[in-house]
Amino acid sequence: MLPQGVRLIHLRHGETDWNVEGRLQGQLDIPLNDTGRGQAHRNGRTLRDWLAAEGIAPDTLDFVASPLSRSCETMTIARTELGLDGNFATDDRLKEIAFGEWSGFTYEELKEGGQRELVKARKKDKWAFRPPGGETYGELASRIGAWLETIERDTVAVTHGGVFRVLHGHLCDRPWHEVPGLPAPQDRFSVFADGTVALI
Repeated sequence: MLPQGVRLIHLRHGETDWNVEGRLQGQLDIPLNDTGRGQAHRNGRTLRDWLAAEGIAPDTLDFVASPLSRSCETMTIARTELGLDGNFATDDRLKEIAFGEWSGFTYEELKEGGQRELVKARKKDKWAFRPPGGETYGELASRIGAWLETIERDTVAVTHGGVFRVLHGHLCDRPWHEVPGLPAPQDRFSVFADGTVALI
């Protein structure tokens, strides 16, 4: 889905307190914690070294992030490590999967609040399940697929765990039912190119 030879360098935003607590963030605007800022610095430094080894000047790349602050702060930190300013594009299509009425809750809280059967239904089929007022992974994949069609040259993107998973599905031809369970680390970045992904 990327043009031949074009690379998509993906960073997941750094850790937030809600990540630690297991809360469903979705499209709520939750900030990074100190660990998350450290992860962003690490990824920025590692990306700087990787680009240098590949002979790629950082200012020749496109940079785009989800507009949620945890992604924008991660991008700002990473660009600082690359010796770049704070200017980059954002795209609403890169927001995390929407959890609707479940946003802000842990699964245990949802089960205790009378939604045990719905939680079971999501665990059984994360791809097709829609949280009340939210969206399915399939719908997320559709909007990310539309965004991928706009990529024309090497690009650095900072987004979210769910977005990374569907990128992995689109770009590495993974079976869709496997996609919601793919790992999405916050302390590494990924390079997609020509149907493969490398975790760095």
